[in-house]
Amino acid sequence: MHLVQDHNIIAWIILGGLAGLIARMIMPGRGPSGCIVTVLIGIAGAFVAGWLGQQIGWYRHGDGAGFLAAIVGAVIILFVYRLISGRRC
Repeated sequence: MHLVQDHNIIAWIILGGLAGLIARMIMPGRGPSGCIVTVLIGIAGAFVAGWLGQQIGWYRHGDGAGFLAAIVGAVIILFVYRLISGRRC
């Protein structure tokens, strides 16, 4: 049982890293950097996409977002970050 959970966490990290990396390629420029931050942006993007999908009615409660939706969510996070950080300067 623990082995399955460990693989699930590893899959989240790998897919989050890929989603974050692709989101950074779509929106190059200023932004938080580093491997860990990129993974966290991708994972957070999956959560944002899943939440938005549930609000719109695309996903039921408990359904997760797909890989493409995670990329879109990560792009949204980067966009909001740039809006907020641009106003501070």
